[in-house]
Amino acid sequence: MKLLVPVKRVVDFNVKVRVKSDGTGVETAGVKMSMNPFDEIAVEEAVRLKEKGLATEIVAVSMGVASCQETIRTALAMGADRGILVETDVELQPLAVAKLLKALVEKEQPRLVIMGKQAIDDDMNATGQMLAALLGWPQGTFASKVVIEGDTATVTREIDGGLETVALTLPAVVTTDLRLNEPRYASLPNIMKARKKPIETIRPADLGVDPAPRLTLVSVAEPPKRKAGIKVKSVQELVEKLRNEAKVI
Repeated sequence: MKLLVPVKRVVDFNVKVRVKSDGTGVETAGVKMSMNPFDEIAVEEAVRLKEKGLATEIVAVSMGVASCQETIRTALAMGADRGILVETDVELQPLAVAKLLKALVEKEQPRLVIMGKQAIDDDMNATGQMLAALLGWPQGTFASKVVIEGDTATVTREIDGGLETVALTLPAVVTTDLRLNEPRYASLPNIMKARKKPIETIRPADLGVDPAPRLTLVSVAEPPKRKAGIKVKSVQELVEKLRNEAKVI
């Protein structure tokens, strides 16, 4: 079984995000970038499936500028077999990514697409669902457990009321949640081996997809700074402030 794992290059989760001075987006120049944490979980799950003998090949896919090859190399060091870079300078939005992934799925013919439920830069949480709809495949989103048996994937997913279990007939799309696994650190030997693994570079036009943005970004602004808290001397004073100042009771 072949697995396709999309991986996105985002601002590292340890970096404090800054808005550009002109309000057109988030500052990325000179900022540490890394693989989206949810995608790391997806790569780890794919590698575990291969280690169990349930998968034969893992293909890591990234889209964007040439620097996205670094993200693919990270996935290769974790255990993916080869990579595909869809190189473009166009700002990619979820629908465009889903269309590009659909074209890649038709080209690569994987039995399972496993991907992060969302990216930490835009928090859209839409690409996996869009891809499943475009392919007409079943989907298991927010997965906290994945079990593959034959042509069936049993996915335990996290919902507001607790846990829900769904059975999907492969091929299918699964999006990963935080509690699915703990991604491994790539060892130095595997990092060295990853340098020799192949990465194919293609353009959106090669896949017959126009990635032009359909949404217009009006402006980006930092949230207002929170006011400092205060201490009260009694419960009576607390209740008074909640009633008269905060007006929450």
